[in-house]
Amino acid sequence: MDQFTLIFIAILLLVVINVLLAKKIETEVNGKKSVCVIVLGDLGHSPRMNYHTLSLAKAGFHVNFIGYSESALSSEVTSNPNITVIPLQKMPEWVYHLPRILVYILKATFQGLSLWFSLPFFSSPSHLLLQNPPGIPALPAAWLYCVFHRSKLVVDFHNYTYSILSLSLKPQHPLVRFTSFVEKLFGAKCGSALCVTRAMQEDLAENWGIQATVLYDRPPTRFHPIDDEVRHKLFSKLSKTYSVFERSDPNSSVFTETDGKDFSLRKDRPALLVSSTSWTEDEDFSVLLSALTKYEASESPLPPLVCVITGKGPMKEMYCQKIASSGFQRVSVVTPWLEVEDYPSMLAAADLGVCLHTSSSGMDLPMKVVDMFGSGLPVAAIQYNCLDELVKDGVNGVVFKDGEELAAVLEDLFTGFPGKVNPRLVKFRDNLEEFRNLGWEENWTLNALPLFA
Repeated sequence: MDQFTLIFIAILLLVVINVLLAKKIETEVNGKKSVCVIVLGDLGHSPRMNYHTLSLAKAGFHVNFIGYSESALSSEVTSNPNITVIPLQKMPEWVYHLPRILVYILKATFQGLSLWFSLPFFSSPSHLLLQNPPGIPALPAAWLYCVFHRSKLVVDFHNYTYSILSLSLKPQHPLVRFTSFVEKLFGAKCGSALCVTRAMQEDLAENWGIQATVLYDRPPTRFHPIDDEVRHKLFSKLSKTYSVFERSDPNSSVFTETDGKDFSLRKDRPALLVSSTSWTEDEDFSVLLSALTKYEASESPLPPLVCVITGKGPMKEMYCQKIASSGFQRVSVVTPWLEVEDYPSMLAAADLGVCLHTSSSGMDLPMKVVDMFGSGLPVAAIQYNCLDELVKDGVNGVVFKDGEELAAVLEDLFTGFPGKVNPRLVKFRDNLEEFRNLGWEENWTLNALPLFA
């Protein structure tokens, strides 16, 4: 009997033993049913799955939160006794230097095995909640695990893997077509599903044979409007690292001031624009850069503009170099690293949010806008299909098509600022109260919790 046969038999025996021991047993940790929440990505940059995890823990489940540990998780997650964070192993860097097709094959194989070895082996969680995308190899691996363990697979569709892949490859590329086939095949095998928009719900039903429940993103409670004292503390803190927020007077930041007792906004403050981007192909930062260039050259009575861009991604360095060489005088662009607790305050302190997200499928909505709305921040968002399920043009924000239209939006909203605040901005903020009345927890309990009963 050769070596490969022995290895095959050993693996087969392990699987059989695994299935026999697991049977229909649902893992209980401290008397609680167990659920696995899976993200084949960075846990710290997967807000919706973090909210799922916290809600499941609050509902009485013990949650194994599985994914890559690349950035800090909130203390709400790490300190919760009902949550166990299980980091996935990263693929060795040398693999990425191989030919692209070989990288895809090896990456899928490595991730699939890493995921399997991170899941409970000798017992069965009641449910697996899987984020899609990425669906390869997560969907096949999770489905196969559920077959062996008789667990129920719940897929939360944020977008489609194949549509994201088609941004870097042609839609008819064999790899895109193969990914689409596998994603639809195993996606249709899920026990139940969630999705982020009505448009996606209709597409899943018509083209995938999946009856999904729409669970709109809602901001958690830490995203809310703030007062001038919190603003001042935020900018004072950031001024120690970023000079754009600094003033020589220790009782002032560029936006706020205090007499030691009362806090207020400065009457000569610049306008504050904030945007969060993943610096990828589906968020064309050149649109904002073009608008800022036009704003810089405008002859209208516009205030100085501080533009805060948060996030990380593969194209960040390229755009930072373009910003550095732009020669802006009226516009200041800063790309700070913000602590988890500072990000909501930055959104609430801003005058306008900008969203550059253009969905690869045209069926998902930007979570960053949800956070902005929760913070009471009006948004200017680039137009695409189904965006009106979140951003109502002229009601809670403004929709634009390109850099030229965005420049016109900025000029219209900020002319005469801060002495004269545009009444449209006031109207947008007032209308956001209706959105903020329905929080994540109430929405999740109504639409998602029944799937785990």
